[in-house]
Amino acid sequence: MIKIGIVGGTGYTGVELLRLLATHPQAQIVAITSRKEDGLPVADMYPSLRGHLDIAFSSPDKAKLTECDVVFFATPHGVAMAQAPELLAAGVKVIDLAADFRLKDVNQFEKWYGIPHSCTDVLTEAVYGLPELNRAAIKTARVIGNPGCYPTTMQLGFYPLLKAGVIDAGNLIADCKSGVSGAGRKAEISLLFTEAGDNFKAYSVSGHRHHPETVEQLQYVTDDKIGLLFTPHLVPMIRGMHSTLYGRLNREISNEHLQALFVDAYKDEPFVDVMPFASHPETRSTRASNMLRLALHRPNNGNTVIVLVVQDNLVKGSAGQAVQCMNIMFDLDERTGLQHVAVLP
Repeated sequence: MIKIGIVGGTGYTGVELLRLLATHPQAQIVAITSRKEDGLPVADMYPSLRGHLDIAFSSPDKAKLTECDVVFFATPHGVAMAQAPELLAAGVKVIDLAADFRLKDVNQFEKWYGIPHSCTDVLTEAVYGLPELNRAAIKTARVIGNPGCYPTTMQLGFYPLLKAGVIDAGNLIADCKSGVSGAGRKAEISLLFTEAGDNFKAYSVSGHRHHPETVEQLQYVTDDKIGLLFTPHLVPMIRGMHSTLYGRLNREISNEHLQALFVDAYKDEPFVDVMPFASHPETRSTRASNMLRLALHRPNNGNTVIVLVVQDNLVKGSAGQAVQCMNIMFDLDERTGLQHVAVLP
């Protein structure tokens, strides 16, 4: 059994980790930290876990995290980098669901997250946790920077096209929508039901912190300079993410060849479903699952290819991807504990 600690188990990504790991056949959750909820049984806060998880929250000073095999950080940015060195020294692997180990460019991290990076030596060895593109490195990693939700859709959507060199890398467009849970479990006026419900809006149009992360990773795929316009939107639903990606074709290519690029790229990927050409994937087809679905379109057979990508922002976009990385790190079938069928309706 893998002994697991979770730092920050009271937010949406934290409880999603608990939901997935509670039925994982090789997982034993031994510590869940929360200063405020010290001593409170987890099932009292989250009744959905009654009968599945018999453990209480503990303050960080009481939790024996150095006795774990792996520690997940479902915390605000900055927490993982402060605790990672001690855990690594004790032989504990670290998977951070925040941004501390996503960006290799420290200047970019400090610009977008507004805090100094205090752990650049660990950052140097950290592996970006997108299994479909980094599986071999994840397998031997001690530290994982779990990808952001939007970047997961953009990278997996653009990757086959950029790798094949069939689109203009300098003119990528991503029009993305996320459910309200993507903002986290917090009290903010803009996230109240009466504010977010029956409403639709764009945000961070002038710049979103997931933009530099996506550009940095896509740049590894091509020698051409990446140019990305990325606009996120908030939609009135709890879970779900839909990204509409646009690429300008730079050569003559058939629709069958375009489809084959994606089928070949993801034919062995258990959590990427390449749908038939011109399909319309829906967010509810991935709800509460670790599946990402995508489909290609080419309006009027012109020079623009459109990739529609959907996922659950809390699962493949966060906690599920983190568990997928854990499975790879501990030499398990990466589908272990993640084969939930999407919830419908």
